Amino acid sequence: MKRLLLAAAAVAACIATASYADDAKKTDSASPNFQPTEYKSSGSVTTGGGAIAYDAILGTLVVHPKGWNDAATDKDDDKDKNPSAEAAMSYVAYFKHGGDPSKRPITFLFNGGPGSSTVWLHMGAFGPRRVLTNDDTHTPAAPYTVVNNDESLLDTSDLVFIDMPGTGFGRIGGKDAAKNFYGVDQDIHAFASFIRQFLGKYNRWNSPKYIYGESYGTMRAAGLSLALQNEDIDLNGVILLSDILNWDLLPDDPELNPSIDEPYIVSLPSYAATAWYHHKIPNQPKELRPFLLKVEHFATTDYALALLRGAGLSWAERKAIAAKLHAYTGLPVGYLLKSNLRIEYGAMQKELLGAQDLTTGTLDTRFTGVTLDPLSKTAEYDPQSSAIGSAYIAAYNDYARNTLKYNGVLQFKPDVPVYGSWDYKHQPPGADHPLIQLPNVLPDLAVAMKQNPTMKVMVNGGYFDISTPYYEGWMEMRHLPIPDKLRGNIEFHYYESGHMVYVHLPSLAQLHDNVAAFIRKTSGVQ
Repeated sequence: MKRLLLAAAAVAACIATASYADDAKKTDSASPNFQPTEYKSSGSVTTGGGAIAYDAILGTLVVHPKGWNDAATDKDDDKDKNPSAEAAMSYVAYFKHGGDPSKRPITFLFNGGPGSSTVWLHMGAFGPRRVLTNDDTHTPAAPYTVVNNDESLLDTSDLVFIDMPGTGFGRIGGKDAAKNFYGVDQDIHAFASFIRQFLGKYNRWNSPKYIYGESYGTMRAAGLSLALQNEDIDLNGVILLSDILNWDLLPDDPELNPSIDEPYIVSLPSYAATAWYHHKIPNQPKELRPFLLKVEHFATTDYALALLRGAGLSWAERKAIAAKLHAYTGLPVGYLLKSNLRIEYGAMQKELLGAQDLTTGTLDTRFTGVTLDPLSKTAEYDPQSSAIGSAYIAAYNDYARNTLKYNGVLQFKPDVPVYGSWDYKHQPPGADHPLIQLPNVLPDLAVAMKQNPTMKVMVNGGYFDISTPYYEGWMEMRHLPIPDKLRGNIEFHYYESGHMVYVHLPSLAQLHDNVAAFIRKTSGVQ
């Protein structure tokens, strides 16, 4: 696929990693890689509320596929029926000194991909240390600087950064390991197993509980909200960043799916925001948000109707819509007519600054980079990925070994290449089998909210994100099948940043304050 990885995982795409399939073949259940581990350390972080002392644990927990019987013994016939596949999932947990487990909130955080570790949220957003990167330009090569994170969420909640199976310092192994862990439902099951095990190991069953997912991690989070509930674990809140819960709304390659026009509609406001940022709007508006309100209205009215009419649109009507699109995106009217009023994924990034031989970012369109091929139809790489990936990976490797005291033999894996082989079939509540369609976890989240009407949902997004456009998340929640009385349980926050909102420091401060306030008002603990 032309599409970059769907998460902050994309920034790791340029970093070589060993094949997950090779790892699975080379390891087995006798390997020390499949034993729980702990590397303990302590530290202090200074936030707006002062210094916070904490204990840190870098470790692994072992999880198994669905159907595993953990009570089977060597004498039990059922033991031979257990699947041999297993995963050692790595994590880093931070516990505030002196915190009462029954009152101290705990938040489980993860990035997406699928295929990504959680190094991005850890070292860029809410961990006690943060790597310094440039705001919208390429960060110079090493040495990199890691600083106290003033916006660490430890001022409000204990934190557990979880790496998906096969990433971080975790590994998968056994027969059919990839098949058993690399899919929508398999992944949800692994994370649910991890969280349940973690709650018992660290005595956190009575803590207020939150899950925080970014990008594909939002699909995981929505599915987890119901999967955990089915194991009698009610969540206080679900926090989504750069969400994608219904893949029919994805902006990549919509031209290969004629008659499905929603991706063009939900992407248009982000294209307009991009043009606004780079001063390509005719009669440039001064403020972004009022401008986007006009674009959102156009996208869901005249533009949506024009796309719906298809070939029934007259030439005069077609030119009128193209002129309006030009006013909102800066793209030439001739180009918009040739593209049948539909802006292909990657085309905006390539065309907007094409005269300058520049390509804008995909995860964050504030970033620009030199165009690789001036004759290509769409963007061939993501400038933000190239700009910050090395800084995050180098900083975390150094931090894990020198601060978190990891002295194991495994190499840290920022990601595994599973996007193309991922099992995208999902069995939503009410279905008796996994469906052959693009995954959609809106039904899971809806059922979880109906069964736990006190659970709150927080939606966050960046205006300059084309990978998972902010209006996509808004549209999803407008179509969430819940009664009106539960819609007040959802809140929205948007930022003048991209997919990884926290890369922009003013947005990181806003994100921290919004998430902290969300946790405080929903945890029952002040």
